[in-house]
Amino acid sequence: MLHYTTSGIAKTLNAKLIGNPDIPVSLITTDSRTPNGGIGALFVAIEGQNHDGHKFIGDLYNFQNVRAFLVSTPSSLADQYPDASFIVCSNTLDALQKLAAYHRSKYTYPVVGITGSNGKTIVKEWLNQLLSGNFRIVRSPKSFNSQVGVPLSVLQMDENFQMGIFEAGISRVGEMDKLQPIINPEIGIFTNIGLPHQENFADIEQKVTEKLKLFKQVKQLIYCTDHSEVSNAIIGNINKNTTQLFTWGHSGNADVTIEQIDTDSKSSKISVTYQNTPLTFSIPFSDKASIENAMHCLCLMLILRLDYSTIGERMAKLIPVAMRLELKEGINNCSIINDSYNSDIGSLKIALDFLVQQKQHNNRILILSDIMQSGLKPETLYAEVAQLTHEKGINKIIGIGAEISRFGHLFSISKEFYPDTTEFLQNFSRRQIGNSAILLKGSRNFHFERISTILEQKSHRTVLEVNINALVHNLNFYRSKLKPNVKLMALVKAFSYGSGSFEIANLLQYHRVDYLGVAFADEGVALREAGISLPIIVLNPSFGTYELMIEYELEPEIYSFTGLSEFIAALNRMGVSNYSVHIKIDSGMHRLGFTPNQIPELITTLNQSTAIRVKSVFSHLAASDETQHDSFTQHQIDTFRNACTDISEGIGYTPIRHILNTGGIERYPDAQFDMVRLGIGLYGISATQQNNLLNVSTLKSRIIQVKHIEAGETIGYSRKGMVKRATTVITIPIGYADGLNRKLGNGVGQMLVKGKLAPTIGNISMDTCTIDATGIDVSEGDEVTIFGTNPTITSVANALGTIPYEVLTSVSRRVKRIYYQE
Repeated sequence: MLHYTTSGIAKTLNAKLIGNPDIPVSLITTDSRTPNGGIGALFVAIEGQNHDGHKFIGDLYNFQNVRAFLVSTPSSLADQYPDASFIVCSNTLDALQKLAAYHRSKYTYPVVGITGSNGKTIVKEWLNQLLSGNFRIVRSPKSFNSQVGVPLSVLQMDENFQMGIFEAGISRVGEMDKLQPIINPEIGIFTNIGLPHQENFADIEQKVTEKLKLFKQVKQLIYCTDHSEVSNAIIGNINKNTTQLFTWGHSGNADVTIEQIDTDSKSSKISVTYQNTPLTFSIPFSDKASIENAMHCLCLMLILRLDYSTIGERMAKLIPVAMRLELKEGINNCSIINDSYNSDIGSLKIALDFLVQQKQHNNRILILSDIMQSGLKPETLYAEVAQLTHEKGINKIIGIGAEISRFGHLFSISKEFYPDTTEFLQNFSRRQIGNSAILLKGSRNFHFERISTILEQKSHRTVLEVNINALVHNLNFYRSKLKPNVKLMALVKAFSYGSGSFEIANLLQYHRVDYLGVAFADEGVALREAGISLPIIVLNPSFGTYELMIEYELEPEIYSFTGLSEFIAALNRMGVSNYSVHIKIDSGMHRLGFTPNQIPELITTLNQSTAIRVKSVFSHLAASDETQHDSFTQHQIDTFRNACTDISEGIGYTPIRHILNTGGIERYPDAQFDMVRLGIGLYGISATQQNNLLNVSTLKSRIIQVKHIEAGETIGYSRKGMVKRATTVITIPIGYADGLNRKLGNGVGQMLVKGKLAPTIGNISMDTCTIDATGIDVSEGDEVTIFGTNPTITSVANALGTIPYEVLTSVSRRVKRIYYQE
């Protein structure tokens, strides 16, 4: 916990202070969207290309009771919020970093800094597992390694800890110069170098050199001599007079030399030599990345002089690092957030923020085990947990474990405590929990998978995994293309292009899109009932649903005089006036909308009614992503611009204007007008920007049977699958009832099995399909990818002779959706 005041921080930053100088600061936050404790919180209003934290000061002041702000635009803030304190600086991100560097300088215990292209988070988490028996460790929460994440991580340091472990990542030249004084590590670990974020560096050598800046004052630097780019750069840039190089590798010149590695399917036995002494240890992992990560950890343990027996004992007990949080459908209309096996105070805060996002439920339950290896005294730790549950608005906690039970009196909310998971399960009844968002957060030895099993809605083994991080990346990519003050509507029609309903809408609301677009009224009603408060446009409203739309504050697209008159009549019947509508212009697609020659009559009709107010005027481009139709697209834009001018002049005010879809955002920046509509690009599909987007949806299943079929036999209905040689055939539980197109049968489609693409064989059935897996070492239960990063949704669409939209939206509702955040 921090112990600052606003006046003290202003003095440290050499910044101007406006307002109350004596407000205590125990917490620093940059996220206005999550509850953060009110009094005691300092909000840093960071400005970016498409966001400005200053816009949310009013909400934080009025609804979260925040009274301390770090800002760069004071204007009349002190007059608006008289009892608040404003620390005014020229750049709030620079100020946050400067404050973190000052905070770091107050502590003299050892700090380990980790950078590299891959493995940073795993190495950090494994070091915490391996060293927590010797040190109370403060570390970066999850992957907090950015320009904002690093200072927030370091600001966790206090006198309760004995060691800090922080990771740093960069994506462009100059960023590490800012992070180095914040972490200021005594010991450095350079994991490896690869291609991630290469686009902003001239070459690999420049990227290595930039990352090395983190270690310019370290006393010891750990790295692998097998990585020549890293090794050469270190030799050329690090001062050996002040920094001891501690190396490992297969070469005899390394400090720790790998002599032999024996692996099986589940573990690795690693034999090394250090200071002419052999050391053999085992880890419960067999992949090369885990071996590399373990070697970095070994080097630090040797530097810290842990004895060989302790090293071997702890290495053997390493557990996987849970890198993702999953949201699944639960029993009794519940939503289950599974973030078990990763229980520490930092990740708990992150998971609670995700729980708070789930607006579809008013009731929020936290099931939490004892938190192991926190580095805090138990009474301090659980007092902080209790405070978090209060701040985040958690309704009930179910604590499992002796320690959390012992401090149950600290929790002021509804609570239950059990000594272990078995005791909880023996007392649990499915009828006890319903209509709730439930977060599972447990240390590995509490086996919370047993709880997850009884809480999750059962379904077959085919799932659609939806990567929340990827969706946010895509959203931010398109936001980066927008001019200042241009609004963004996200389309969530057709079950969010197959990805989900309220789950996606919750995320988009959390990330403050301006509008949501649905196709039909019932989609909008479902979102309202799930707690979505954003403005929602219904793009295909129909007679008979108008009263329902008005009741749920859904705003209709109006594209004809019939629809306009019917909606006005519905408003009049309900006694409603000044209701927002959105006028569709037919600029050339000739599907829906008012044509230019109908605009005079439209203006007259609009002016005759006080029941409606035109919120926006919009149109739709027919071929925005196709260069051969660019002249027609420009004609549509010009037609739309003229129609907007005529309507604005005719009704006496200017509505929001929007015409660009995903392809239009990518290719027509001068036609953004006041708002754009983001559809398929949000879900990772683009005709022109595919390399800049991340795959969002991955359709997976598992092998339920393996058969070895001799030549001359046939597979499936109508005996279409002719076996011409001895063939390994696998069956997976997905068929056309799940949305797998029948045309993908008989070798047209391919699926990924054990890293290899394998063709279908025989017809696609209703609930299953068969694949020719000859030459692949397969077993029942192995994972099969129908589409994702390989094969891609686009490649599946190409095989079918269709478009990715159809592939995505065809995945049926009976396929379980799993939403995960890494």
